[in-house]
Amino acid sequence: MKRLANLILLIAAAGTVLAGCMRVVKFETPQTKQALIPVSAAEIEFCDDLDLQSLLLAIDRSLDYYGSVGRNQVFHAGEKTFSAGQMIDSLKTFRQVMESRVSWEEKKRIIFADFDVYRAAGAAASGEVLFTGYYTPVLEGSLERTYRFRYPLYRVPPDLQEKTKSAAGAPEDRQVAYYYSRREIDVGGVLQNKSLELIWVADPVELFFLHIQGSGRIRLEGGPGVTVGVHKTNGRPYRSMPEGILQQVRRDKGSASYANVKAWLKDKGDDELNEILSYYERYVFFRFLDKDPLGGIGQPVTPARSIATDPDCFPPGAPAFIRLTKPVFDDTGRLLRREAFSRFVLNQDRGAAIKGPGRVDLFCGFGPEAEAVAGSLKERGELYFLLPK
Repeated sequence: MKRLANLILLIAAAGTVLAGCMRVVKFETPQTKQALIPVSAAEIEFCDDLDLQSLLLAIDRSLDYYGSVGRNQVFHAGEKTFSAGQMIDSLKTFRQVMESRVSWEEKKRIIFADFDVYRAAGAAASGEVLFTGYYTPVLEGSLERTYRFRYPLYRVPPDLQEKTKSAAGAPEDRQVAYYYSRREIDVGGVLQNKSLELIWVADPVELFFLHIQGSGRIRLEGGPGVTVGVHKTNGRPYRSMPEGILQQVRRDKGSASYANVKAWLKDKGDDELNEILSYYERYVFFRFLDKDPLGGIGQPVTPARSIATDPDCFPPGAPAFIRLTKPVFDDTGRLLRREAFSRFVLNQDRGAAIKGPGRVDLFCGFGPEAEAVAGSLKERGELYFLLPK
């Protein structure tokens, strides 16, 4: 699923090795060995700004992930080795600690007794991590094409070719050879009249950002809504927004905020909009989901509790702790200030723009409020991981 404040964040890669009867998942890129730095209890204070229930839900989803891979699966994070069974036991302990009514000082003592705590090295080993946010958009749509709902989400075409690529820290990935570009699909119409339309939506700009986020909810007229998510892509690379476009947004809107970029795009006619969006060759093919959007570990992501990181650096499903600042808005959506916070999160997703030990994407939730937070989140902070002893 997923990812935004600097606009466009999406999908990653990795490597799997078999050893005896155990499946071994390694994080063995050169940067990985330097991605985690041990810390002592004196270097950190724990507290959490959110409700307990959201944390317990996220923990349970990581437990489901580790339970699904089998207790004997072994993970290597740098020089640290642990099994899925060890992580299950540690997560259960972590859950009990969070539910307990003891002081934060006592919780800290138990955590350091039962876990090895590491700080993410950050970009250039600075210890600083850049946090951005992503969200799940909510669109208006229809299962039938109408004049209002005339922009399709496509299913996976039958002639999309796949090639397997080994994955580190997650089940096997599959990549696709280059397929038709966004221009060829949306302007050239190469997929029209092939019964590949999954659903139709009303707004091409919202649809574009759905491609960026990777999953979303679509409200249907006169019926229940549906959830859609990435099934596959056309295999073309992610591109960030060019500076020339951002300069035009600043000139026309005053600043190149996420909201202003979206408003600027919505001011364009169809031809000009297609020309702009065709720069982003990457194209997503969707499918219906029977539950909330899934993260990179195959479990639903939890608002404000799930993070996306580079799977070549950090272990999937692991508990983590973050410290940074967040935007605070008034009732009209105006940004009032930024305030410091810290909380426990679970590493449950990944994204194409989330590369190296110095990047984290925080899942902010669903709909317009989450969109506002995600679009305003671009902060330097700290990331810590709690791994089994």
